[in-house]
Amino acid sequence: MEWKSKPLAEEDKIKVLQKNIGVPFEIANLLIQRGIEDFDAAKNFFRPELSDLHDPYLMLGMDKAVNRISTAIANHEKIMVYGDYDVDGTTSVALVFSYLTAYYPDCIYYIPDRYEEGYGISKKGIDYAKEQVISLIIALDCGIKALDNTTYAKEMGIDFIICDHHLPGADLPEAVAILNPKQNNCNYPFKDLCGCGIGFKLIEALTQERGLSFEMILPYIDLVAMAIAADIVPILGENRILTYYGLAQIRKNPREGIKLFVRGIKRELNVTDLVFVIAPRLNAAGRIKHGSLAVELLLSNDPTEALSRGRAIELFNSERQVLDQHITEQALDQIVENQEQNNYSSVVFQPDWHKGVIGIVASRLIEKYYRPTVVFTASGDFFTGSVRSVKGLDVFQILDSCKDHIEKFGGHRYAAGLTIKAEAYIAFKKAFEQAVAVTVKPEQRIPSVDYDMEISLDRITPKFFRIMNQMAPFGPGNMRPVFMTKNCIDGGKSRAVGGDLSHLKLDAIDDSRSTLSGIGFGMADHISRIKSRNSFQLLYTVEENEFKGEISLQLKLKDIRF
Repeated sequence: MEWKSKPLAEEDKIKVLQKNIGVPFEIANLLIQRGIEDFDAAKNFFRPELSDLHDPYLMLGMDKAVNRISTAIANHEKIMVYGDYDVDGTTSVALVFSYLTAYYPDCIYYIPDRYEEGYGISKKGIDYAKEQVISLIIALDCGIKALDNTTYAKEMGIDFIICDHHLPGADLPEAVAILNPKQNNCNYPFKDLCGCGIGFKLIEALTQERGLSFEMILPYIDLVAMAIAADIVPILGENRILTYYGLAQIRKNPREGIKLFVRGIKRELNVTDLVFVIAPRLNAAGRIKHGSLAVELLLSNDPTEALSRGRAIELFNSERQVLDQHITEQALDQIVENQEQNNYSSVVFQPDWHKGVIGIVASRLIEKYYRPTVVFTASGDFFTGSVRSVKGLDVFQILDSCKDHIEKFGGHRYAAGLTIKAEAYIAFKKAFEQAVAVTVKPEQRIPSVDYDMEISLDRITPKFFRIMNQMAPFGPGNMRPVFMTKNCIDGGKSRAVGGDLSHLKLDAIDDSRSTLSGIGFGMADHISRIKSRNSFQLLYTVEENEFKGEISLQLKLKDIRF
């Protein structure tokens, strides 16, 4: 792994900011690196205010959307809330459906089946809407490319309001209103809302239309925080405000449906918990069974019902973990059997691999072989594949260059999905490998990590951590700070831990004579060099560790260099 240092801010600037806001030198540097250079910017950053959210009516199409929903309610029309089967989709549906049904009961919701219908708006969903005498569908986190199916719905007398954050194509679907800050001519100031964020702006506008106060929609903000974290959108601007208040709400008063998942977290819940604890469980419903089960869980108000639904989803998640571990092992074996360890790409296939986890498996393979990866499984007469890429390499463009061998594909720079004919597999595999080989730069074949600054261990105090933690919520655009410390040696208590002794519990001491413990997952193979008192450099983030009720600071290791 390559380590890249971010440039330190100018010393004069650091000292001015340090004096103005009363923080350590290191914190002032971290803030300036993030573009926060004066008292006002720091105040806005450390204390996000709901009053800084933008007026929802700045979004192109918002007035049309609100008018159409108001008309539907006045005319007693039946409304369908339609969303995708991932976390952004299911939280969006739970948000808009629960908001509307609080005052207008004639609504249903619909989540497409991942395997029968695939991503986005399906004909089957529209046919179901027709059966249910629906005349308005509010589509969330999907629909911006659904040209044929919105036309099909219109022919049946069904209107669409589309709330989507994906990049629009040249042509837009036939809809009464399209809410998407990324569309041309939309002057909405913040472009990076997720699908649930756009759903939140819609209910905010409806609340204004009804003459009610903003406080009324605060109970829905936890869903937005879950979606922002899961969808890996930048946690800046409006997303930072929504995540900040959404997290505060989950800490103080989690909804019944997620209490089971968060009750084991004794320290303060953060974005990492949303990404690694809550999101995989909500996603597991759609991967293993059906996405509507995640919506049912999020809508549960009865504690007993919520607990039993939560336990069911916990089982789906356990099944998902077993599947992805098993399939990853088979895929890694396949690469070795085919002697493809030194290829520019990984392309693997097995007919019985579970379609719901092949995307996760592609990411796991990148952890072992750092290169663009496609994992295929059989789907009827076709092969369905999930694609993942590495930093700086646009896999969407690579797929475009292989399109002669592809039936259909979609996605973005770092993740995509595709369908090919079974007989095209070998030709596609060759074309993909060749396209990656001519595109990839040598430095893109080595994983790299950027660190914020070099620091000595004596600077990492509880006070330092407390101030740094106020820079949260961390995520894309405002990542948790990464530090580097030189000249460390074993403090005497370093050891291998974990059931299979594969993890490293580090006891490090540096030139400042300060000692801190650290955890390095999968790093136990370094233990003999550490024990022989070789000096080493550390790359890490700082976090709180809770053990037997005691909370202490620990280093979460990213890499060790001797």
